[in-house]
Amino acid sequence: MNVKNAVYGAIIGDVAGSRFEFNPIKSKNFDLFYSFSGKGYDVNQTLEDYFKSSKFTDDTVMTIAVANALIEANGDFSNLRELAVKNLKYFGRKYPYRGYGSKFQQWLNWDLNKPYNSFGNGSAMRISSVPYLANSIDEVKRLSKMVTDVTHNHPEGIKGAEAVAVSIWLALHNYTKGDIRKEVENNYYNLDYDYNELLKTYTHDETCQNSVPQSIYAFLISTDYEDCIRTAISMGGDADTMACIAGSIAGAYYGVPSDLQNQVLNFLPDEFVDIISNINSINK
Repeated sequence: MNVKNAVYGAIIGDVAGSRFEFNPIKSKNFDLFYSFSGKGYDVNQTLEDYFKSSKFTDDTVMTIAVANALIEANGDFSNLRELAVKNLKYFGRKYPYRGYGSKFQQWLNWDLNKPYNSFGNGSAMRISSVPYLANSIDEVKRLSKMVTDVTHNHPEGIKGAEAVAVSIWLALHNYTKGDIRKEVENNYYNLDYDYNELLKTYTHDETCQNSVPQSIYAFLISTDYEDCIRTAISMGGDADTMACIAGSIAGAYYGVPSDLQNQVLNFLPDEFVDIISNINSINK
């Protein structure tokens, strides 16, 4: 059974793409999950084995942080920015060494809570829970900005997160791929790509402007949820984050296959699973 789930859609993409982040595959033919030990996320491994294995990265940790901030807000978003900062720092410090960018790592360990003008794609990979709380596209945009500009206050960072959040909201509310493409192209990015050309020329890029549109395109040309994940990873870019972004939209549009959701549970701490369950059950 497939269940609409943007958050699991994002996290499955992150785990599946994690071992290809700096080892691009340029193919859809690979095991979606692979653990060198054959066990879960907390097994002692050599560093080489760790990088060869599927794992949750900073994308999942920050997705959970934003989701928990929204849960703690409990419908009152007046202090959402403060809750976002608290949760981003709490979970980031609790789960270190998960691939955080250097500037974000500095922010995590900084006692001051000022944004640092980032336009990295970290803003877009952590946004998947926001559309569950929004009753309109305008509210999606407002909440998206509130959880984004606490770190990524550059216009491109804000735009990247908003484009993904709006796409997820449309997918959750049964809009077509044509509707989603039109919304993105009219307000955010040109999506005039060719997949085969991307396979030849696209390389690792961690900016919103050069990875978010490609991730949305991966969703638009996909045939189902799993194909979307494989398509995003095969482009050979920032694989975990692109699959996380594309997967968040695909999870909302197609639904997440129960077998993939069950498989990814082996890589997640129990508290992450509880938070995902809570954000998905919130009554608006």
